[in-house]
Parts: sequence; C-alpha cells; structure tokens
Amino acid sequence: MRTVLMVAEKPSLAQSIAKILSKGSCTSRKGLNGACSVHEYNGSFQSQTVRFKMTSVCGHVMSLDFIGKYNNWDKVDPAELFSKAPTEKKEANPKLSMVKFLQVEARGCDYVVLWLDCDKEGENICFEVLDAIQPVLNKGIVRDQSVFRAKFSSITDTDIWNAMNRLGEPNRNEALSVDARQELDLRIGCAFTRFQTKYFQGKYGNLDSSLISFGPCQTPTLGFCVERHDKIQSFKPETYWVLQAKVFKGKDTPLTLDWNRVRVFDREVGQMFVNLAKISKEAQVESVSKKDKVKQRPQALNTVEMLRVASSALGMGPQHTMQIAERLYTQGYISYPRTETTIYHENFDLKGTLKQQINNTIWAEEVKALLSIGINQPRKGKDAGDHPPITPMRSASEGELGSDGWRLYEYITRHFIATVSQDCQYLQTTIDFRIGTEAFSCSGKTLISPGYTTVMPWQGIPLEEAMPACECGDTFTVEEIKLVERQTSPPHYLTEAELITLMEKHGIGTDASIPVHINNICQRNYVTVENGRRLKPTNLGIVLVHGYYKTDAELVLPTIRSAVEKQLNLIAQGKANYQQVLQHTLEIFKRKFHYFVDSITSMDELMEVSFSPIAATGKPLSRCGKCHRFMKYIQAKPSRLHCSHCDETYSLPQNGAIKLYKELRCPLDDFELVLWTSGARGKSYPLCPYCFSHPPFRDMKKGMGCNECTHPTCQHSLNSLGIGQCVECDSGILVLDPTSGPKWRMACNKCNVVVHFFEHAHKIQVAQESCDACDASLVAVDFNKTRTPLPDNETQHTGCVFCDPVFQDVVELKHATMRHSMHRGGGARRGGRGRGRGRRGNPKKPKDKMAALAAYFV
Repeated sequence: MRTVLMVAEKPSLAQSIAKILSKGSCTSRKGLNGACSVHEYNGSFQSQTVRFKMTSVCGHVMSLDFIGKYNNWDKVDPAELFSKAPTEKKEANPKLSMVKFLQVEARGCDYVVLWLDCDKEGENICFEVLDAIQPVLNKGIVRDQSVFRAKFSSITDTDIWNAMNRLGEPNRNEALSVDARQELDLRIGCAFTRFQTKYFQGKYGNLDSSLISFGPCQTPTLGFCVERHDKIQSFKPETYWVLQAKVFKGKDTPLTLDWNRVRVFDREVGQMFVNLAKISKEAQVESVSKKDKVKQRPQALNTVEMLRVASSALGMGPQHTMQIAERLYTQGYISYPRTETTIYHENFDLKGTLKQQINNTIWAEEVKALLSIGINQPRKGKDAGDHPPITPMRSASEGELGSDGWRLYEYITRHFIATVSQDCQYLQTTIDFRIGTEAFSCSGKTLISPGYTTVMPWQGIPLEEAMPACECGDTFTVEEIKLVERQTSPPHYLTEAELITLMEKHGIGTDASIPVHINNICQRNYVTVENGRRLKPTNLGIVLVHGYYKTDAELVLPTIRSAVEKQLNLIAQGKANYQQVLQHTLEIFKRKFHYFVDSITSMDELMEVSFSPIAATGKPLSRCGKCHRFMKYIQAKPSRLHCSHCDETYSLPQNGAIKLYKELRCPLDDFELVLWTSGARGKSYPLCPYCFSHPPFRDMKKGMGCNECTHPTCQHSLNSLGIGQCVECDSGILVLDPTSGPKWRMACNKCNVVVHFFEHAHKIQVAQESCDACDASLVAVDFNKTRTPLPDNETQHTGCVFCDPVFQDVVELKHATMRHSMHRGGGARRGGRGRGRGRRGNPKKPKDKMAALAAYFV
C-alpha cells in the first residue's frame, strides 16, 4: 500500500484537517520532536487505496541568517553584509528538530500533499518542507506528479473536501518573492542596525533602547508617526470668529444656526457682519429641502479593515488582533484572516454562512428577518486574487472564545451580516435662513430604515431634535446673534488605525506584516502607545527620523520601499527575475549605506542635543581593573558599565538587576566582580565585566559569567562551583549559587532551571570528590543543630544531591522567574563545560534520579 504524507502549518490545523478527511477515524501519535502529532488513516487517493499520514510544522521550518563569522558585530564591517557575506538557511527552531522529524515521517512515502496556509509565506514553507523531505521520498515508482498543493480558506468540511478534490501545485514564484524579501530585510536591516547601534551606544548613555534598529518597512512606519508629531509641534494656533445665531418660532425649542461664511480671521470684520445681521429682528426662511439619503452597508471584510476597527473600536493592538484571529481560524470559527479581498466570489455560499448564525440569540432576529425577506446583494469591492473575505464559519459564544476572542468574533460576524443587509436610509432636512444680509442654515436627519445598522448600531443615525415644520417665506424670531471667538487646534497623534491606513495607502508592508512593523517600533522604544491607542514618538524615534531626513530622506520616506514591494509582487507573478531584483535593490541600498556612514555626523549633531554623553551618565558601581577608578553603571537599555578614565564600555547581561559582588576581584584582570540577578525567585551569578566582553579562554564565548568560566582555580568559576549536568537541557551545568543562603539553590548556566535544596543550611561547599554513580560533584552541607533535617540530628553530611538517599527529600526543581528571556552580550552559545573537565570530563546526567526530581516541577 502506498503512503501519502500530508503537512499542515500548525499542529491544531493538522488535527482538524485529519479529523475531517478521515471522518473521525484516524489514529494519532506524538512525533519525535514532541511538538507535532501524526494522524494516520486509510483512504482513497489517485484512484487507489493508500495510507495517509497527516502531520504539521510549526510555522517556518528554516530561517535565513549569515554564516557564523559574519554574526560577530565586532569583527565584521557592516558594509560587507550587502554582498560579501554569505547567507545560509538554518532551522528556525533547532529545539524542535523539525527537519529530522519531517524526514523520519516522510521516509518511504510516495506522495506529498501540502496543506500550508494559502499565502506567499505558506508557499515559501511548502518549499522548505520539500527541501527537507525530497531526499527520503520513495523514488522507485515512475509517476507524473508526486507533490500536490491544497488550496483552502477555512477549516470546514466543505472547504477541506473541495481542496482535497482540486489539488494543484505549490507556487515557486510566490516562494521566491518571500526569499527575496527575507534576504533584503536581513542584509539591509542588519547593516544599518549594526552600524548605528555601535556608533550611538558607544557615545550616549541614556538612549534607553538595546538596539537602534533600522528596517526597510519599520523606518517609514516610524516616519509617519514622527511626521504627525512634527505637525503638532510646529502648529501655531490662530484665533478666528464665527457668528452664532439662535432663532425660534412660537413655543418650539430654539434652533442654533450655522453661518454660511463659516468663519473669519479678523475680529473687526466679524463684528461688522454681526452689526449687519442685527439690523433685522427676524430670520426669514429662504428654502426648505428634504432629500432621501443612503448610508451604504460595508464592503466585505479584509485584514486591514479588521485591524483598523480592532484598534479604534475594540482597543486591541494589531499584533494582538492577528494572534487572536489566527487562533479563531485554526479553531474553525472564522475563515483565513489574511486577505486583501473585499468582494465575495460568485460561488460563495452567503445564505449558508448566514444560516449558521440563526440560533445565536444575540443576532438571531436580524438573521431570521434577512432570510425571510431575502439577503441583499453585497457591494462590489476589490478582488486581490488571494483568499475570500473574513467571515464567521460557525456559531460561537463568549464562553467558548474568551473575552478578546469573543469581541473580535462578534465584530467579524456583525460585519458579515451587515454586508448582506439593506443600506441605512434617512431623510435629511436643510432649512436656509437669511438674517439681515447674512445667510445661515441648519440641518437634521430623520431615520427612515435602519438597514444594516441594526447589527452595527455604532454606525446608526443618532437621534436628533425634530426639525420644525416650516415653508419658504416663513419667519422666525431672532433670540440672539453673537460673535464667538475660537482657536484652531493642532492635529492629534496618529492612532494605530490611521497608521495602518497610511501604510496600506503607501504600500508599506503586507496585510500580514503591518502588525509586525507597528509592534517593532513600539518594542524598540521609538513610540509609546497612549490613550486611545495613539502613537507618540519618543525622543529617540524623533531624532532618528530627523537624522534620516538630514542624511538621506529616502531612508524614511515610503517611496523607495513601496517600489521594492511592487518588484517583489512582480516576482510572485512571474514577471520579474528574482536575482535581478535582489541585486539591483541591494546595490541601491549599499550606496545609500556608504553615504549614510559618511554623513553620520549630521545625525550625531541631533543626538548631542537630546542625549547625554556616556561619560556623564550612570552612577559609580565597581572598580576598573586597569585604572582602579570607579566605573559607572548605566541602567538605560542596554545596561552596561563605562570607565570614563579609560573610555571603555563593558557589556552586561540584560533584563535583570546588577549590584556589586562583595568587592571581590577577578584573579585574571583585577576587575571588581558584579552580581546579576533576575529577582528573588530567579537565578543569579557573578561575572567579571572584562571577561564578559573579552573571553579569557578558548572554550569560552562572549557573554559568559563566572558560572560558565573554565578557570581551573578561581573560587567563583564553574570548576569550583559546578555540581552536575542540568536535569533538563543537554548543554547546561547546575552551578551552586553562593549568594542564595539560607535558601540555597543551584541553577543551570544555560537554561532557567533552578534546584532549591538544603534550606536553612549554615554552609554549603562543593567538594573535590565526585559521585561514583553519576559523576556529579559531591556537596558538603553544614546545618545548625536546631534546624537540621538530617537523620539522627546530624549537622554535617557530604553526598550526591542526585543519588544520596539522605538528600532526596531536600531537593526541589523549579523554573527560574525571568522578566524576559535572558539576553547576553555574546548571543547564543552551544554546549557547556563540565566542572573539572580536564580532571574528569563532563558529569553525566543522573538518569535514575531524574524522575524523582521531575516530581517536584512547579
């Protein structure tokens, strides 16, 4: 029997699709990576009985990066990143072993059906999957086609079966357009980011951003925010005057009239018009017009409109909105949430989609009414050739979806019902008056038919005072006419919704990437989100944009990125050559980069005005090993130590607290040690500021603390305090935290595992001897007589924390509380050195005791 491998983009999607295609009769098992399951069943494919294996990836299988040596910021000229630096595809998440997992499941399979998301990123992942599995597919049978692509827009029985019955092929051109975007963003972004980060962080101490990043889409996005800020700052209010008139007829409520001249900017002229109007005590009706008007129902919902409404009406950020929308999609509640299309295709089952909502008590009446009188033909919109508009796929309740999930689902459903409802109709009445020589008017709206606003009440016609019945020639009594002074007001900061509109208008990003770019400028501390989800640029964001304008305005204007996006779309359509677009764009930005570097003093002049020199920032903390003067601790991101006498800056671990470590010094360079801690419940370790930035031994890398230092005799090193291999990760060593008493603990020097032990012990030391069973270092514990947990009230004991039965009840495994994932100056590192490697090698992981320790997980 032949085998068909089917691959979806997420584990939950694979489960849902397998359940539909197998009609609930599949068997399931965990894959070797523990993250993805495999669902198997027998069925028919290409007119033959086959064995189906349905599994998934977890997003992108591979990511693009420079080869190892080009990731060293200190040794590589950023200009080399445009062309000289080779790139390679690396596993996006090495811990998942996704390539190995796919190869194991694909070995010997005859056919492949790719169920990745149906957008450009999905097509790109298709080819990542194929690159991984094609070497192990069964090649013994000659056949016309072995690789198929399923196209679908929702997780419903109908859509999934239609996709299975109309299989196509993956689109190489769309995948190439994603490859091109990835390489452009990597090379351009890294070159500019590395240069300006190193340049400015080396000069200024209070930038408060760990990375001064540049992005071909991110920077124009920031540019829109700063442009609005500049308009606000340069705004000069002007005083103007308006004529305000109130008239009444009989006992009716007085009407406030609008002056047809609107306003004047000269008070004396305004006073002249008041005097002319005051000549008459009556207001004469010159005309009464009544017009039937229509407020159109909305077009079908696409991604950008959903993001706009979620931000402005629901108070949800774009990134958060997309995360919720993707969850609703994978759970089968809505259709695919990434689409630019705003028109339903002719074969779209509008009535069937509407019927699914007939039992939902919130809008059941409106749905039943629509089905009884017949649905209205939706408005025409834009067909982008991608996915259908976003629609609900089944009924749901708030209890099923949770607060934010329900609010987004409710809006999507109400929007869909509105698209097939009638337009809102109202009567607009306008009365024109003349008082003396001046013309005035007033108008009001009267609802005729609410139409779609019954399900979108926030767009309804507000209730207004009824307009008085009158005819041309009627007269009203003038109650008052006065001159009112007012001032022009500045614009507000951009809302997220307004920014999304600008990005769409200028072609910055795609419906999928717009939320990412907005999130990036927030994460980089370039803008802050204020009340009403308004984006206010920070000092750093403002100076960067002004600096780009001074050096090369095209770096921040949307024009050049918009042109690149058009070229990328041509690659996707097969109308442009991938290599030519890539090389041409890189050559343009390479020239811009060299000009930017040569002109950096222009931006630096702006930086000098807004930020403090690094030597004038921070507070004294620890002594430099070279000049023995105090170095200043700079807390603003990225936190670091600076010696103003030597003019040297030393990196520190991020996302934690730094304090002096008992005034102890490193035996190698005489720098005072500092202690990094992630908090009372987390982990901590000492480090030498100089060694942290300049590894003293070949087997060490930049960004290592004393808990990873392989110094053979230092009392703070791994060699003196290391106990045994981490119980969870493969490369880490559990190291005694000498500062943790009386609540003693040992912590992994790679991951965030913390083992609590020997609480209230008076003293703990790591012994020279090792355990015969697991090769971990023995630990000598000294308790006070009154608080000893040892048998027979003994106060001292030396043994293995993993194997010694005396210690078994006083060891507890936890995960450290981390503020964020820990960032170290040297980036990611592989492997770990065991305590005393030269003496007895890496300690073994004590297998028999792992289950006992795992029982203490919290």
